[in-house]
Amino acid sequence: MSESKKIYKISEWYQSLADHTFPTSFVKLSQDEKSAIVQQDTKSSFGKEVQERLRLPMHYFPGNCFVCVDTAAPTDTERFKNKRGAVYSPESAWKYLCESEKVRDAVKSGDSDHICIRPFRRMSHPREFRLFIKDGHLNAMSQYWLIRHYRRLEGRKESYWESALNMVEKISWLLPSSTLVMDIYFTSSNKILILDFNCWGAPTDPLMLKEWDRDWDEPAGINLIKPPIKLSGDVNVSF
Repeated sequence: MSESKKIYKISEWYQSLADHTFPTSFVKLSQDEKSAIVQQDTKSSFGKEVQERLRLPMHYFPGNCFVCVDTAAPTDTERFKNKRGAVYSPESAWKYLCESEKVRDAVKSGDSDHICIRPFRRMSHPREFRLFIKDGHLNAMSQYWLIRHYRRLEGRKESYWESALNMVEKISWLLPSSTLVMDIYFTSSNKILILDFNCWGAPTDPLMLKEWDRDWDEPAGINLIKPPIKLSGDVNVSF
């Protein structure tokens, strides 16, 4: 399988990288249970069975949980828009998984076999980054949320880049592929947590790298949205 078509399931890479990501529990889905998600069935015995199996792992994590499937999260739901996906009960978790078109597509295609349960964490946008790893080495790093320039990142970008370089060097032998894209989060103590893996190339968004057709033999370093340009003096504008 080419690098651009590889699928990275949380339930598979977590076995090697559990100490570099959020603690995660898994509930495997039967074929009938997967069909229930695809059909948005929240009332059948299959859905009720999954909810019961979700109850114990969700109880392990204090407070709210974040629940997704192997290769997709319900980021296209109203719940994610309003509460960043935080759920408290198995009933709520199942409901929003069924509502998500992204989740249904991942299950229907066979890319996802498990429900993944993590403790919910309200993450700060400026601390999320996308890493571009080529042949086991960090080539480039992009600000993940391209919403605006974050002034606080200017003073931290070099330390973030060095931390990412060191991490990739340390765990390269554990990665599910030598060439891939890895999404990460920096905690307040500067610890890096892996959020997800994506295939190299389209349809993965290159974000600040803008395009995949570039010279990847030349390291691109850390890429951030630049500060807005300030104009001073007399400025004449005509239309």
